[in-house]
Amino acid sequence: MKIKILLSFAVLIMLFSCSSDSDTGSDSTTQTNYFPLALRNYWKYRVLTNAITQTDSLYVSNDTTINTKVYKKFKTRTTPIGFFSNSMNKNAVRIDGYRLLLTGTIGFDFGAGLPINLSLNDYVIFQENATNNQELGSVTGVINQTVGNYPLVINYTLKSTNIESLPTFSSNGRVYTDVKKIKTVLNARITTSLTVTGVPFPVVVSILDTQDVVTSYQYYSKAIGNVYTNTTINYRLNALPTGITLPIPTTGNQTQEEFLQTYVVSN
Repeated sequence: MKIKILLSFAVLIMLFSCSSDSDTGSDSTTQTNYFPLALRNYWKYRVLTNAITQTDSLYVSNDTTINTKVYKKFKTRTTPIGFFSNSMNKNAVRIDGYRLLLTGTIGFDFGAGLPINLSLNDYVIFQENATNNQELGSVTGVINQTVGNYPLVINYTLKSTNIESLPTFSSNGRVYTDVKKIKTVLNARITTSLTVTGVPFPVVVSILDTQDVVTSYQYYSKAIGNVYTNTTINYRLNALPTGITLPIPTTGNQTQEEFLQTYVVSN
């Protein structure tokens, strides 16, 4: 089962590019313990999407070597529904000092006519020693995709920020201690080029004006991992010229929460 269209759109752009990675947070003598990566570590999430409840089961399946570096491969028991589990599924994570780096590929359909395969390399998903409101990374890029004979150009900026450290955090009836809150915001713009009778050059038409289309908060508890994710997707396409139809919903408004239910972890 695919993730719903709105969530697919958000994730496909967010995970398209390599992170603007720096050495900040690297420490060969210190390793973060906010997402234990031992083999067979396991997290089960209750996923609530617009009042519909489902379940994701995420686990560390095996070691994998990419460009001489050893990662932990993640999988889910069934096709994931949640933003976080979907982002982790079939991808690889490694610890780099205080940071968690994600590498892999992922495919989504934004509507029936827009399948896109995406790749990422050492994308920073967490940094333990970041200060409050410190930017972890900012990535800009362009996706070119033909949909319904229309060439779409998707310009995007992805920015991740360490928001704050929380001594305690309550979720799903439980209290977690030593929690880090991470924010990820995606800003996007979509245009296409049309041939207009009497005009000697293609006319650029704005399909989606520049706007924040996704905001996601992840909460990591020390020695446990991600305990809660809150993601909202909100966008509105412009009115298109007569005769143009795209297999893309004209508006999107979706809220999703992922609550940790059970987990088994070792360091």
